[in-house]
Amino acid sequence: MREPKVVRTDSELECPGIDQALREHGSELVLLPETVSEDELAREVRDADLLLMCYTPITAKVINGAERLKAVVKYGVGIDAIDIAAARARGVPVVNVPEYAEETVAEGAFALMIALAKRLVPIHTAMQCEGWVWPVSQWRASDIAGKTVGLVGTGRIGRSMARMAGAGFRARVLGYDPYVDGATMKANGIVKCDDLHDMLRQCDFVSLHMVLNHETWHIIGAAELAAMKPPAYLINVSRGALIDEAALLSALKAGQIAGAGLDVFSQEPLDRARHPLRELYEMDNVILSPHLTFFTDEAMLRLEEDTLARCFEALEGKPVLVKSGDPRLTSQTAGVCFPDSSE
Repeated sequence: MREPKVVRTDSELECPGIDQALREHGSELVLLPETVSEDELAREVRDADLLLMCYTPITAKVINGAERLKAVVKYGVGIDAIDIAAARARGVPVVNVPEYAEETVAEGAFALMIALAKRLVPIHTAMQCEGWVWPVSQWRASDIAGKTVGLVGTGRIGRSMARMAGAGFRARVLGYDPYVDGATMKANGIVKCDDLHDMLRQCDFVSLHMVLNHETWHIIGAAELAAMKPPAYLINVSRGALIDEAALLSALKAGQIAGAGLDVFSQEPLDRARHPLRELYEMDNVILSPHLTFFTDEAMLRLEEDTLARCFEALEGKPVLVKSGDPRLTSQTAGVCFPDSSE
């Protein structure tokens, strides 16, 4: 009997629990780097039963040539790199793992907010270089208590961030999210704002927690950055393309906003030599993180457990459970089931 073939892209992200369990299950596992070409990926997936991906684009060419493919499993949350229309046309289920890092990523966003407010990075750098600094104006920091935190997106991660900022630090929390009603926001300690620009004008900190799709691409652009207060900070732990990054770089260089904490970028990885955002490395009011706010022991264990559950469902010919509320996934009808489904 033929062993099932499983292809996992983004092998730079170590997932030993997933890899070991799939091999023990009797699968032939092929690991490919994020830099794999479309042609090479298409060749490997042509006879694959299952495709696991994290960041690597899964194009129509890859999906259309995969004659045996039972599912595409995103071991993570964002699905913008997958051609879901092509998968639907082929009847190939697409699922993600939306719940593994809700608190984890919110903690990461909050850590960036604290570090920016307290000027921890430049103070640490100065201590490393000079041994000590004195309380002069350049080191004066900010409180979070009593300030206004604005959330662009109030889903699971946004609501966790709201709890930390509001109940934890006594900040006023505003939220912009056309898909969440005011009552739900209020129940989570958030004041709903229907106008994004109006919210931005009030905020001392703005944190992004939206999925990336055609409606949210560059939701923070030049006009939105201009609406922010000059002492305000911008934090992004969701997707780089939520921000017009060229406009953000210009705003930071002009002192239009106080600074930024960034864990995600449209073009990853960053580098100091050629990347369009390389000037960020020289800014002491910017904290750069290499897309790692999700990467904790606890979150990775949850990720591995949920990913393997979806993999085994697909490999055993069962409907694959869709836990996400993203309409791009909930509208699927072939080979999937949902938490409230009787299947």
